Amino acid sequence: MQPPRTRNPDALGDQASPDVEAALADGARPVVVLLPVGSVEPHGPHLPLVTDTLISEAAARRAVALLAERGVRAFVAPPVAYGVTDFARGFAGAVSVPPAALTAYLGAVVRGFLADARVAHVCLVSNHLEPAHDEAVRASLAGVDSTGPVEPGAPALPGAPARASVASPLTRRWARTLSDEFKKGECHAGQYETAIVLACAPGLVDEERARALPALHVSLSESIRAGVDSFARMGMSDAYSGTPAAATAAEGEAMIERLATMVATEVAERLPAR
Repeated sequence: MQPPRTRNPDALGDQASPDVEAALADGARPVVVLLPVGSVEPHGPHLPLVTDTLISEAAARRAVALLAERGVRAFVAPPVAYGVTDFARGFAGAVSVPPAALTAYLGAVVRGFLADARVAHVCLVSNHLEPAHDEAVRASLAGVDSTGPVEPGAPALPGAPARASVASPLTRRWARTLSDEFKKGECHAGQYETAIVLACAPGLVDEERARALPALHVSLSESIRAGVDSFARMGMSDAYSGTPAAATAAEGEAMIERLATMVATEVAERLPAR
């Protein structure tokens, strides 16, 4: 039997409406919403289809405590688990959403949260790394406020608060903080992602399969720059690259902490000075 589910005070979807109203009416701390964004696509023979969503959720949950240390009340919203995943075409379980549809949907969700003026900020926490997905996510914030979307890699401008942001490891300042495998681009269901899922959802990792996988040194970033547009054409016949067998939960915990720092910083830099 599954253990009974209990209410998580940081999960927005677990709250009753009066509880959310109380947090918004408090006024002592700004209230922000962290919206995890992911994808449904293959991650090797050993990780679940929702790996990217799990990573976004883990980073957002950990960021709640970091933001609390800065005097900010954060809620983790129910995730948007579908994204642009054309690179995974041909693999069982892959579901890709057209970029324009994702942009429109995310934009509508963000504006829905911000319709309540007491919500200080919404941060899209995205860990699906396909370029067209990243572009669609960032495009969803166009016109949300007068500052416009922040370009990848650009720090927030002092004195220019924004009501929405994107926290993604594709932003150069955050990519530099992650593992060597991530920096090489050999990170689709490899050591980096396998370690994170071992840390946040170990029951969803087939560790026997992971240990049996040989290292596959295919850099997604280099392949994408060369114009290769699918996992199959990159030589990723099992939909992974990197070294899954080397993953540990301890490394995953460290990566979640770094991703949480990314989220908390993106939010804190865009809140108005108090």
